[in-house]
Amino acid sequence: MQQANRLRPFFENLAFDRQDNQMVINFGPQHPSSHGQLRLILHLDGEQVIKANPDIGYLHRGMEKMAENMIYNEFLPTTDRMDYIASSSNNYGFALAVEKLLGIEDKVPRRAKIIRTMLLELNRIVSHEFWLATHALDVGAMSVFLYAFREREWALDLIEDYCGARLTHSAIRIGGVPLDLPEGWTGNLANYLDKVEKAIKNDYEALLDENRIWKMRLENVGIIDKEMARSWATSGIMLRGSGYHWDLRKEMPYEIYSELDFDIPVTDKCDSYGRYKLYMEEMRQSIRILRQLIPLYYSSDSQLMANVPQYISAPKEQIMTQNYSLMQHFVLVTQGMRPPVGEVYVATESPKGELGFYINSQGDPYPYRLKIRTPSFFHTGILQDLLPGYQLADVVTIIGSTNIVFGEVDR
Repeated sequence: MQQANRLRPFFENLAFDRQDNQMVINFGPQHPSSHGQLRLILHLDGEQVIKANPDIGYLHRGMEKMAENMIYNEFLPTTDRMDYIASSSNNYGFALAVEKLLGIEDKVPRRAKIIRTMLLELNRIVSHEFWLATHALDVGAMSVFLYAFREREWALDLIEDYCGARLTHSAIRIGGVPLDLPEGWTGNLANYLDKVEKAIKNDYEALLDENRIWKMRLENVGIIDKEMARSWATSGIMLRGSGYHWDLRKEMPYEIYSELDFDIPVTDKCDSYGRYKLYMEEMRQSIRILRQLIPLYYSSDSQLMANVPQYISAPKEQIMTQNYSLMQHFVLVTQGMRPPVGEVYVATESPKGELGFYINSQGDPYPYRLKIRTPSFFHTGILQDLLPGYQLADVVTIIGSTNIVFGEVDR
C-alpha cells in the first residue's frame, strides 16, 4: 500500500518543539504594529511570552554604504527614507554633522536656524500624532486614529506649503535652508497650533486618559525600569519614561534651543501609559516652542544660506551675475565639496530619541565612513528583555509603545 508523503514541518531553521503548552511562533514580519518588517520569534507557554528574539534585516537598503558613494549634498534626500515619519529630523541631523565637519555651524544665518527649528518642532508634532494614531488603532481605539490623522494632515499642509512635499521633505540644506517662509505661513501656523492644542485636551486625552480599556491595556504593561533603560541605551521618551531627565535640546543645545523657554516632561511610571502621557505633554511643549519662534522669525534678517563659497553655492543672484560664483557652483554641484580630513559625531533629539551621525572624512567629496546611530535600533533590541513575562495580547501594545520605524533600523 502506498504511504502518504508526510513532510516534516520546517520553520526557518527553527526546531518546532511543543512540550505541553509551550510552542514557538513567528510574530510578523507582516507589519504587526511595527512600521516596517519586524519578525519576532516568540516562545510561548500558553499565551505568556517566555522568550523573545527580534529578527531584523528584512528591509535592509544599505543606507550607510550608499552615503559613502555619494557626495554630501546628494545623500541628504536619502536621509528622508530612514525615519520617514519625521524626515526633517533626519535631514537636519545629517546637515548639522556636515556643518560641524566643515566648521561652519556658526555661519548659518539666524533666519535659517529659526526656520529649521520651526520645521523640527512641527515635524515632532507630526511624528507624535502618527504614533498616537497607529498605537491607538493597534490597541483598539478607532476614533483617536481619525482625530490624530486630522491634525497630522493639517500639519503636513503647512510643510507642503513650505517645501512642496508631505512625507519626504528635503527641506533643510547643509548651511541653511533653500526657501524663506511663504507669505501668510506664520498666521496659518498660529491657527494650527490653537487647533491641535484643543484637540490634545478635548479629543485625545478626553477619550483615552480615563478610558478603562485603554488603561487596562497600557498600565503596568511594558515596564522599563531605570537599569533596563540604561543598559539598552534607550533615549527620547523611552528614557524619560523611566525617570531620566535627559533631552539633547537642553543638555547640548543646537540651533536656537538655548534661547527658548520649554520644559522636558519626565515620569517615573515606567509603563506604556506613562509614555503615552509624555507624548501628549511633548506635543504641548512643541506648541509652546513654535509660538515663541514666530516673533523671532520677523526680527531676523532675510539671509538663508551660509556665506562660505568654498563649500556652499552662492545666492542665485551672484551665480547669474558673477563668473566666479557660477564656476564655483558648477564645481560644487558636479564634484561636491571637499571637507577637511577629520571625523565628527553629532547627536540631535529626534522625535524618537537620540539620532546621531558619525562622519569620517579623508578630504574626498564623499564620506570615507558614515555611521548612523538611530533610536529605533536600540528600542527594537530591548524587546528581548522587555517582552518575557507578558501575554501575547500585550506584545502589540509594547511594540507600539516603543515607537519604532524600521527604515532607520534596517539601514
